[in-house]
Amino acid sequence: MAVEVVDPTSRKALIEFIRMAWRVYRYDTRWVPPIVVDYLQFLRPDKNPFFKHAEGVYFLSRDAKGRPQGRIAVIIDHNYEEFHGERMGAFGFFEVVKDYAVAQELLDAALEWLREREVEVVRGPLSFSMNHECGLLIEGFNESPLIMMPYNPQYYQEFLERYGFVKAKDLHAYWIDAWKEVPPSALRLAERLQERHGFRIRKVNVRRFNEELERFIAVYNEAWEDNWGFVPLDRDEMVYMAKRLRPLIVPDLALIAEAPDEEPAAVCLSLPDYNQVFRRMGGSLFPLGIFKFYFYSRHISQARLMALGVRRAFRNRGLELLLSLHSLEAGRKRGYHGGELSWTLEDNHAINSFIEKLGGELYKKYRIYEMGLLS
Repeated sequence: MAVEVVDPTSRKALIEFIRMAWRVYRYDTRWVPPIVVDYLQFLRPDKNPFFKHAEGVYFLSRDAKGRPQGRIAVIIDHNYEEFHGERMGAFGFFEVVKDYAVAQELLDAALEWLREREVEVVRGPLSFSMNHECGLLIEGFNESPLIMMPYNPQYYQEFLERYGFVKAKDLHAYWIDAWKEVPPSALRLAERLQERHGFRIRKVNVRRFNEELERFIAVYNEAWEDNWGFVPLDRDEMVYMAKRLRPLIVPDLALIAEAPDEEPAAVCLSLPDYNQVFRRMGGSLFPLGIFKFYFYSRHISQARLMALGVRRAFRNRGLELLLSLHSLEAGRKRGYHGGELSWTLEDNHAINSFIEKLGGELYKKYRIYEMGLLS
């Protein structure tokens, strides 16, 4: 086996890095191939503003015949270090064939790179941070992943723990049946809260996308700043992420809560589960992928509620309930049979209890691992 550094400026090298995953999942019907051109943009340091405050390297493992057997990305986010006062490295985009020796070589290369840069602890999978796709699936392998959620073989957990990684934090994903009756007490409470506080819940105006983005930016960093592992997004990153998501946004699933003076108080973003579409596209937009996208997008049957945040000044006023009920009703109108609420931190007992009272059932778990590097 040989582990090599991938040239991030080479389109050919990055495509090989991305397509290595096909070797792992070729017979796995639950896996959803990523859109290669999207990953290309995300992985290129000259295209992704995340790299204005981060450095990293991509490793690829080959067998004696030159065939890719595994891959890993290693990242140091200097914004994380500044925000948390901890020199943390991350690994992500981890894929490997069912051979522990390959995984060991990749992880050896990754940790050596981090130690050379005096990193104190490594955590992952983070691709590239908690603001992006994160976690290793450890429970719920009988279901395909929803959009922008990870999926992996079960043996990855064994490989990481055998190497010496330990649990840092678990993430939860809940399923809610769109047609399951909402408890009448929740509906009555929502009505009282609406009357008392006068919040206006409205859908995003996509024709004024840039203005709406400013409202989202006003909420995001403040709403999530206390979450474990959170790193503030700068404006360039927020704009970049919004451009990636814009073709996928459905206005009635993207909600803004405004106070009576029109100040943005909270945001809630759900996306149709485009993974039901991407599975049919095989990772390609052209020549037929784009047509498949528009055709099969009309037949999506579920959604993922991926972000719900409330600014500090407007907490404890029931906005989580109001936004959740609006999202649930919007999903019903679109004919969805249900949706995923993900992810939440395992120890965020308030939000987890709220979801369960709303009818959500815990059905998947993901794990962030860590290992100290100073010893």
